[in-house]
Amino acid sequence: MDNHGFGNALVALSIVIQRRFVQICGDHDLTPAQGQLLCSVKDRPRRMAELAAAMGMAKNALSQLVDRTERRGLVQRESPGSDRRVITLYATAEGKLIADALYVDIAERLPDIAGDLSPDDQQVFRQLATAIATARLPNCPAC
Repeated sequence: MDNHGFGNALVALSIVIQRRFVQICGDHDLTPAQGQLLCSVKDRPRRMAELAAAMGMAKNALSQLVDRTERRGLVQRESPGSDRRVITLYATAEGKLIADALYVDIAERLPDIAGDLSPDDQQVFRQLATAIATARLPNCPAC
């Protein structure tokens, strides 16, 4: 397969992954962006600037996402010190429960996209996907 065909195959794979992720998030009454946000803050608070960079979002777009998610009671903002420009985001108790359930569901259902592969090919796919994600997103808060 030449690079053109491989590139197309990667685009198709990303569509398959995104469709499954959308389904899983929808089953938890979340948008994919809310799912990524919750998983990013489920284990520890994160600064908004750090989240914007990690999620590849403009700060104003992240603020709008946080507004919507905060209205649902899933995350909360906090200014930890005297500098009110520094805002930290953390998951509420309800947000953490939903994020934990989402993580479990993702771990169980997302790998199904490779279900038609042989067990050996599934193992190779798992190793390659992990290597690529680790190399390209070393500080990914949701990884």
